[in-house]
Amino acid sequence: ELKEEMGSVGINWSEYIREAIRKKIELERRREAAKDLLRDLAERRYGVSPGFVNEALRELRAGR
Repeated sequence: ELKEEMGSVGINWSEYIREAIRKKIELERRREAAKDLLRDLAERRYGVSPGFVNEALRELRAGR
């Protein structure tokens, strides 16, 4: 029944499924990268020099 319904809509299901899998893989890679970044930040592996944030904001505002 499902196969008949799939055939009636004119979609290339193989390509549709491949694209869905690609998107899911990319999402999972980004999620894993975010977890790694948050872990590294929690462990203070990265630091920001004093005044960096304020300077960056001033530059952004000046570019408007």
